[in-house]
Amino acid sequence: MESVRYDINTGFTLEKHTIQVLSFMCGTFSKSVAAHSHGADCYEIHYIPEGYGLLRADGMSYELKPGTLYITGPHILHEQIPAGTDSMQEYCIYLKLKNAPDKGAPFPILDIFKSYPFFISWDHPEFHIIFRQILAELSERNTGFRYQLQNLYSQLLISIVREYEKGKGKRPQTETLMQADRKVMLMDDYFLYEYRNLSLQTLADLLCLSTRQTQRLLQSYYGKSFQEKKTQARMSNAAVLLKDGKMRIAEIAEYLGYSSPEQFSTAFKGYYGVTPSKFREEG
Repeated sequence: MESVRYDINTGFTLEKHTIQVLSFMCGTFSKSVAAHSHGADCYEIHYIPEGYGLLRADGMSYELKPGTLYITGPHILHEQIPAGTDSMQEYCIYLKLKNAPDKGAPFPILDIFKSYPFFISWDHPEFHIIFRQILAELSERNTGFRYQLQNLYSQLLISIVREYEKGKGKRPQTETLMQADRKVMLMDDYFLYEYRNLSLQTLADLLCLSTRQTQRLLQSYYGKSFQEKKTQARMSNAAVLLKDGKMRIAEIAEYLGYSSPEQFSTAFKGYYGVTPSKFREEG
């Protein structure tokens, strides 16, 4: 499967809610995706058609195998680790739910969907058909493809809610555009991919906000300050690099932007409770 990403920002309505699909990704990967989380009302729908790996989400570990479906909602910290050196295939849809005008009215499908900030279930080859159809519509863009996409997204959400109702998946008991939606995606991507050189001012410039506005936005979406998100991003990637074993600790410290191995070791121990060398030994 060729790795592709569509930043699409397609909106559709289901039960009076506006659902904004911000991106669709599919492809193969052999490296771990560092721990990260998403903001308020934001969800990722993941499907694994091929390959094996491990998912760590909300403090628990779960097997990933062909036919795995899992959903990560607001503030659910998660990381994905492929098994060995084999590549794992994945589809991923990133969407944001917007409140309906009548907030007091019942919306059975989306109320159920929103009540599961995290969910994982296995043995679902039937979902592969829907994801392949979505990919085909996005890549071919035939006449009426936007209407077809809306139907497919609705079908996917309804199928997921029906799976919730069967009660066969794992659900931890967690109670945890254009402009606003785009900012959420930019923040997610910034902490996930730019963890080596994180800067509040750079993020603020990226969002076209002041640093004070950016701090408020971070607190609103993640419940964390910039410094807390920065530490989380760097430490999550430090853990991945230490387990990978290909870089020396001094090289990891330099790679992550620490002025010395000692500074990195102090920060790492403060976050995980053990030194980097001990963490690597126990890994």
